[in-house]
Amino acid sequence: MDLTAEQIQLATMIDAHVNKYPESQLGDEHLLRSTFDYMDAFKRIMDSSTSVQMEYLCQQYDGFYRFAKLLESLAQGIADGDIEVPKDH
Repeated sequence: MDLTAEQIQLATMIDAHVNKYPESQLGDEHLLRSTFDYMDAFKRIMDSSTSVQMEYLCQQYDGFYRFAKLLESLAQGIADGDIEVPKDH
């Protein structure tokens, strides 16, 4: 798998951060509060990776996978209208 050093570094950083929080409702809540600080890193990986590379990173780094699933769940909740997003004033 051809991944850049930056992709691996960012995925490792996200993985280490996420793994600080237990997989529980409280852990997920704390993780959610800290998500913003890692969104740019995740986006940089997404923008520079193929779907195969993303799948590989998710398989190699459990915390990275958990972060991706959290973002996916948030996006789905927003799309479904289950999560309200404040309108800009």
